[in-house]
Amino acid sequence: MKKIIFVDDSKTVLMTAEMSVKELVDSNQVELRIYENPLDVLEAVENGFVYDLLITDINMPQMSGLDMAKKLKTMESVKLKPILALTTERSPEIMKKGKEIGLAGWVVKPFSPAKLLMGVKRVLKLG
Repeated sequence: MKKIIFVDDSKTVLMTAEMSVKELVDSNQVELRIYENPLDVLEAVENGFVYDLLITDINMPQMSGLDMAKKLKTMESVKLKPILALTTERSPEIMKKGKEIGLAGWVVKPFSPAKLLMGVKRVLKLG
């Protein structure tokens, strides 16, 4: 079973994202973990949780999604795992920085649940 993490400080975005992948969760293809604080994600990974895909907002109060991604890319257990940005952020500088850190892709908010599901399936190679 593939493990997905969603990180966003917006409960509305998290609910929509959760709905987007509901069919994958219901069919036991993925296990979903949801976090509102990127620091909790870092703690979970430090404590041994290994995800297959992480989807993160960029602008969050505790720590930016880019800073979290940069830290995760230094952790042996997850450094090669894909990270997608799910954000309103569209500036070329931020996108370039994301690419340099190693983000696998960019989904711009507002997003369609079908498009997010398609992206998740593509990245995780699910049918």
